[in-house]
Amino acid sequence: MPLDNLRSLLFAPGSDERKLRRALESGADAVVADLEDAVAPGEKDAARRLVVSVLAKADRSCALAVRINGAGSPYFAEDLAAVRELPLDGLVLPKATPETVDALGPDGPPVIAIVESAQGLRLSYETAAKPRVAVLMLGSADLGAELRLEPREDGLEILFARSKVVTDSAAAGVRSPIDVVRVDFRDDEGLKREALFARSLGFGAKACIHPAQVEIVNRVFAPTAEQIEWATRVIAAYEDGLRKGKGAVALDSEMVDLPVVERARTVLAMAGKL
Repeated sequence: MPLDNLRSLLFAPGSDERKLRRALESGADAVVADLEDAVAPGEKDAARRLVVSVLAKADRSCALAVRINGAGSPYFAEDLAAVRELPLDGLVLPKATPETVDALGPDGPPVIAIVESAQGLRLSYETAAKPRVAVLMLGSADLGAELRLEPREDGLEILFARSKVVTDSAAAGVRSPIDVVRVDFRDDEGLKREALFARSLGFGAKACIHPAQVEIVNRVFAPTAEQIEWATRVIAAYEDGLRKGKGAVALDSEMVDLPVVERARTVLAMAGKL
């Protein structure tokens, strides 16, 4: 699945073959083999070899990505060299800023840029505008620690950060961003509430850390049958109006103009019907 339409992004430790293979069978739209936080310093070399071995032969039923170590780390260059020949759909860059994106060079897979620092959040528009960046992802753990945020069940401590990456993504012309991980993977209701809240703010996908989270996230970020039917009718009514020389038409006692049509097109694109 291309990055434009993914709903779920499942991270798996690059040093654990069982978890990595399980992730590939989870139904996630994209699987990320993690070479960064999930791998101890002494295991980096072995993790690189394992990731290359597994992903080189992986079934292409989902998008494949690797999270490398950050541009300022001693592992950055070796990570890039190790994954250069893999058939990746994305490269996940931690602590992304315009400068760290530039450090990747101009060639290679599209970049999933994680905004997880104060400087990264301040410059998230500039990061999203870089040619290789396909989508922003918000990371709350490192950002929260730097800003001294206190976690709340309603998520209001990162409301500003969420809204900023959504706005900056739209302004830069990239797809809607990926929301933060919910750490408690046993809390299905909490995950559903958080995903619905993120979707209402303009997010188009959510990161996962356990296969059990994937089905809920995929369901929340997929248009419902009612939404698809509404969008289909909106576009049909608008196109009929255009043929009659009208820029706006009435549908079910509501006015349909171009902004409404664009929202309908977004729904159909999310459903894979455009």
